[in-house]
Amino acid sequence: MQRWRLNRRRASSSTLVRDDVTFTIDDEISQLTKLQSGPCTSNLKALRSCRRLPIPTTTMLLAREANYSGQGRFSSADCSHVLGRYLPVNSPSEIDRMNSEAYVSQFSVDGSLLVAGFQGSRIRIYNVDNGWKVQKDINAQSLRWTITDTALSPDQRHLVYSSLTPLVHIVNVRTGMTDSRANITEIHEHLDFSVDGDRDSFNIFSIKFSTDGRELVAGGSDDSIYVYDLEANKLAMRLIAHTDDVNTVSFADETGHVMFSGSDDNLCKVWDRRCFAATGKPAGFLEGHLEGITFIDSRGDGHYFISNSKDQTTKLWDIRRMSSTTKSRTPRTYYDWDYRWMDYPAEARNQKHPCDRSVATYRGHSVLRTLIRCYFSPTHSTGQKYIYTGSFNKCVYIYDVVTGAIVAKLTWHNDAIRDCSWHPYYPVLVSSSWDHVVARWEFPGSPADSAA
Repeated sequence: MQRWRLNRRRASSSTLVRDDVTFTIDDEISQLTKLQSGPCTSNLKALRSCRRLPIPTTTMLLAREANYSGQGRFSSADCSHVLGRYLPVNSPSEIDRMNSEAYVSQFSVDGSLLVAGFQGSRIRIYNVDNGWKVQKDINAQSLRWTITDTALSPDQRHLVYSSLTPLVHIVNVRTGMTDSRANITEIHEHLDFSVDGDRDSFNIFSIKFSTDGRELVAGGSDDSIYVYDLEANKLAMRLIAHTDDVNTVSFADETGHVMFSGSDDNLCKVWDRRCFAATGKPAGFLEGHLEGITFIDSRGDGHYFISNSKDQTTKLWDIRRMSSTTKSRTPRTYYDWDYRWMDYPAEARNQKHPCDRSVATYRGHSVLRTLIRCYFSPTHSTGQKYIYTGSFNKCVYIYDVVTGAIVAKLTWHNDAIRDCSWHPYYPVLVSSSWDHVVARWEFPGSPADSAA
């Protein structure tokens, strides 16, 4: 575990120093994280003898029984304070091993299902509550190279999958049939995102359901964001959003009004769906990365999100810092560098963007060869006090949001880890790797153990 010391405090941010490496973070997100992941105020007052955090679990349980909070139960912050210390870092075990690279692994919103996508035209849905048994084994249609993304509908009835093609396919996952072979045992309806019907025109890298399940939003290799109307079964909008591949799209919160996008043009952009159809312009820009954006994950509060980048960093952003224009060209002197087959130049790691608007920067993992993903840890069990990410160097990294320290480094796989997912309620994390394995990490005594 890395240990930092506080160097100075300003009105809006804190800077910590360790071994001449500085980490700066905005005070507001620090306070929000501490409130969301620490014991409630009434418990803190009652337990004044516990001057250091975290408060022991037994003490927290005694406080609950004594009803110090006056609620007769743990608050959500109390739950996060107790559960957040039990990191899913032990006992890695195989959920599945296939004959091709694993690209995607994601829990459903309620944690009852796990979706895993593989390069070899396969998507498997596992029933977490039934011993991780395969509930749906999907043989994908019209696959080009690999599955690039998958998404479950909000009601968990349908799954969409994308590839290096404008065609997205949708599958009913509630039919009761385990074996789903495209247009042989089940229909995999295709949704055509191309404007002119040219199915070789671009690739789709990222796809998301809207919060009401009526639309799909996608990012493509033709610099565009697409909106598909599922009820009308047609493409509703194409927006030329960036000047390079759009690798990732994400909604800001449950309203679905605000979206984020990240691109190989090194920019994160904020879009307000209530007005971008008319203006065709983003609500704002966020500069700071020196290379392309591979993934974006929202904190879900409409303000904060994180992004992974080929500049080998994860950055934390506050959209209230966005600008209406880009201030300068991104400084870059390594034009011959390509993340698909080259290591990141050592001399580039110390370079900084002159107009960096990020709230904090996290370093240690490796973003090479593929669009590696990063996430906030779950609200219920951790209070979103961690950021975790896959890495090309075969590890999963878990960072402390407030200090930037690497609190855990999960080492077991034999190849790059493109995706990973933390169970929304249990201390269980799943990683998907190019070593063909989807693995499960747990804390000893995890409730999910009993389901296995």
